[in-house]
Amino acid sequence: MPGAYLIGTDEAGYGPNLGPLVISATAWEVPRGADGEDLYRLLGSCVVPSPGLAAEAGPGAVAIGDSKRLYQPRVGLRHLERGLLAALGLLDRRPATWQQAWDALSPDSTDDRQAIPWYADYDAPIPLDTDAREVEPLARTLAQGLAAAGVRLVEIRSKALFPEPFNRLVEHYGTKGAVLSHATLELAAALMEPLGEGPISITCDKHGGRNRYRDLLAEHFPERLIEIHGESRARSVYRFGPAERRVEFRFQMKAESHLPTALASMASKYVRELAMRALNDFWQKRVPGLRPTAGYPQDAKRFRADVAAAQAELGIDDRVLWRTR
Repeated sequence: MPGAYLIGTDEAGYGPNLGPLVISATAWEVPRGADGEDLYRLLGSCVVPSPGLAAEAGPGAVAIGDSKRLYQPRVGLRHLERGLLAALGLLDRRPATWQQAWDALSPDSTDDRQAIPWYADYDAPIPLDTDAREVEPLARTLAQGLAAAGVRLVEIRSKALFPEPFNRLVEHYGTKGAVLSHATLELAAALMEPLGEGPISITCDKHGGRNRYRDLLAEHFPERLIEIHGESRARSVYRFGPAERRVEFRFQMKAESHLPTALASMASKYVRELAMRALNDFWQKRVPGLRPTAGYPQDAKRFRADVAAAQAELGIDDRVLWRTR
C-alpha cells in the first residue's frame, strides 16, 4: 500500500514594511494514518520541538519547532540553522553561502532578487551562527531516524515576495491577507503536483482572522468539489479528490505543533533573516552610524527616514524598498 503525504506551510514577515514576505512549505512521505503531531513521536529519538529537549532525546537530536521558539535576536540563528541545514542535507543540499542558501530554498526568486540592489551582489558564508561541522552529523542522525520510522522528507521550498511584487499583489487582491492565502495555496499546489499516489494532508497556519477558505480553494483547484468538514476559529477543514489521492486542507491556529509546518516556519524565518542581513549591510555601508532594522512598522519608518538621502542619491525607487501594507 502506498504511503501518505503531509505538507505544512507557514510564513515570516507578514507584518513588516521592509524586506520580503516569505512563505514556505515542506512535504513528507509518512506511514498511513500518521499526522504532523505523530511525527514528533515517531521521530522522538532524533527530533524534538524545542532546543531545551534535545539533551533529553539523546546525542544528535535536533530541534525542529516553531521558529518563534527557536529564534531570538539575543540567541541568534544557531538553532534555526542546525535544524534547517540538517534537513536540507537529507535532500542533498548543503549550501555554504548566502546565495547558495537562496538557491537551495527559493530557486524561483533569483530574477526578482537580482533586480534589487542589496541582494544582487551580496554574498556571505553560512552558517552564520552555528558551526558548519555540526550540521553533517546532525543530518546523518536525522536520516537514520527517519529511515527507521518509515518517514521521508520530500521537499522544502520557500517563496519570497519582495516589496514591488508584494505591493502589486495587494493592489490586485485588495488585502495582504488575500496575498498570503493565494501565495500559500500556489506553493502547496506546486509541492502536491509531483507526489505519488496516496492521501495528502496539508496543514496551514490560520491566515489572519479568516475562518472560511472554500471559495479560495475552489479558485486554486477548480476541477474539484470542495467539501467543508468544519469551519471554526480554531480550525477549518476541507477535503476533495478521489479515494486513492484524497486531499485534506487544514487551516488551524498554532499549526506549528505539526512538524511539517514547524519546519516550514523555520525555513521562512531563515530566508527572511538572510534577506534582512543583506538589506542592513547595504545601507549601513552607505549611511554612517545607521542602526539595523528588523523591518517592523515603527522602526521601519525610522530606517526609511535615515536612508532617504542615500536612497535619493542612488536613484532607488521607493517601490523597491517599501511595502505599503
